[in-house]
Amino acid sequence: MISGNSRVFAILGNPVSHSLSPSMQNAAFRALGMTAVYVPLRCRAEDLATLLGGIARAGGGGNVTVPHKEIAARSVDSSRELVQSVGACNTFWNEDGKTVGDNTDVPGLLEALHQLDVKQEPWFIQGTGGGARAAVVAAAQHGVPVAVGSRDPHRQNEFERWIGARGVGLAEASGCRVLINTTPLGLNPTDPLPINVGRFPRADVAFDMVYAPGETSWIRSARSQVRRSADGRAMLVAQGAAAFERWFPGKRAPVEVMRAAVNDALR
Repeated sequence: MISGNSRVFAILGNPVSHSLSPSMQNAAFRALGMTAVYVPLRCRAEDLATLLGGIARAGGGGNVTVPHKEIAARSVDSSRELVQSVGACNTFWNEDGKTVGDNTDVPGLLEALHQLDVKQEPWFIQGTGGGARAAVVAAAQHGVPVAVGSRDPHRQNEFERWIGARGVGLAEASGCRVLINTTPLGLNPTDPLPINVGRFPRADVAFDMVYAPGETSWIRSARSQVRRSADGRAMLVAQGAAAFERWFPGKRAPVEVMRAAVNDALR
């Protein structure tokens, strides 16, 4: 039940209408009998810092999605180590009057790839935004080199320099066995496929950070060309559970409830 005592949590981004974080987190709140509500709020980049700070200071928190994760990293008062490593923030809350930011995309991605039984194999990362940065830091923790793809050669070159500065090796794209889409391509049914799997003769795994009912078009098309594939629902649940435990220290996230809410919404 929503009341005057409800703590308000939100996902901030543009767009946010596709997000299943509200369904997932509200299911978690209901399961634990918590007086809290989670809402989607579409916002402009110039409004992000004000919204984020106001929600946190009111006793709530939330998440940040595309395209604002990098701006969020500069908008919080204090940031955890992963925010500093990635340069992107996707989770925020209040501690002692200060807005704190963390990045739960990194552990979320690692958990999703663990479920796909990914080994020590080179990754190809499509994109150069906040999700791609999280993927690079995840690759560093996993101990694998990466190759990167972008429609903008200048952004790709800059991103490759950023990768090198973090001590992550650059791989040859043709030798990559794990393909990861970190772009928003796939949110709309008319979007082009983000990665041409045929360019990667050794590809064994395809993972899409985007999720959609019945899986994304890219994952459906990749299934005949790789042995293991998945869209972003496992990552959504894992990063959402990690965020929940930042907002409510000492409480365990009801992961199975959250997973069921996401799967029900994507049927």
